[in-house]
Amino acid sequence: MTSPLFALVQRALPHHALSRVIYWLTRRQTALAQPIMRWFCRAYRVDLHEAAEPDLRHYSHFNAFFTRALRPDARPVSSGENAFVCPADGRVSASGSIDGDTVFQAKGQHYTASALLADTQSAEHYHNGEFITVYLSPRDYHRVHMPVAGRLLTMRHVPGRLFSVAPHTVAHIPALFARNERLVCEFETTHGPLALVLVGAINVAAIETTWAGLVTPPAGKSLSVTDYSGEDIRFERGEEMGRFNMGSTVIALMPKGLQWRAGLSAGEPLKMGQWLGRFPR
Repeated sequence: MTSPLFALVQRALPHHALSRVIYWLTRRQTALAQPIMRWFCRAYRVDLHEAAEPDLRHYSHFNAFFTRALRPDARPVSSGENAFVCPADGRVSASGSIDGDTVFQAKGQHYTASALLADTQSAEHYHNGEFITVYLSPRDYHRVHMPVAGRLLTMRHVPGRLFSVAPHTVAHIPALFARNERLVCEFETTHGPLALVLVGAINVAAIETTWAGLVTPPAGKSLSVTDYSGEDIRFERGEEMGRFNMGSTVIALMPKGLQWRAGLSAGEPLKMGQWLGRFPR
């Protein structure tokens, strides 16, 4: 099936219904769980040597395996108070400067920071700022970590569709990241505001954070905002802040001033904690 045709077929799919079925299946403790995990490791070349628990027999269901923790030494986090590190394993989908309010999605496709964040006032912090979009494939480690140290301000759950976020779909569905269900987490850092957007996708109807647990499902039909500015929820650079139950995409937005590492380009494989750029002193 060609990419444009696959994108067209997705428009007619019952995204949330299919994803709820996957949610249920991946948490079933059945005799098939172990064979499916073994097949998945072979098919996607999963490196279990990095896992804190490399023995598949210790995972009670598929989702426990899929969201597995890594060994403490598996992802060293780049040091330096001005460093910006990768928030997740995956590949660069896109990165660079935000043009006013417009963020690059893929060749011929864009969206706005205002639509992505579902908040025009918050988006003003990132006008002409910087962004990076990291795509997590099925084989990747699926926990999301902080690219810089920060204090949590707000969490915004934005309902939406659940299109696939694989590159072939991203290239053909306009403003996909601003249309899919997503969790917008905004932080205060010494370098300015930071937005981390965890974008849902088909089969990825479950997103959780370390402070709120499972946020979706259940999926609300209206936008919901939780204000944490009166609390003191802080994270160090490289500390886990959330996870995807099945693969998806994370987008980081920062104000103008972040200097990306030379040669950072679409398709480049990344590891969580890897140095991606620096802030001015």
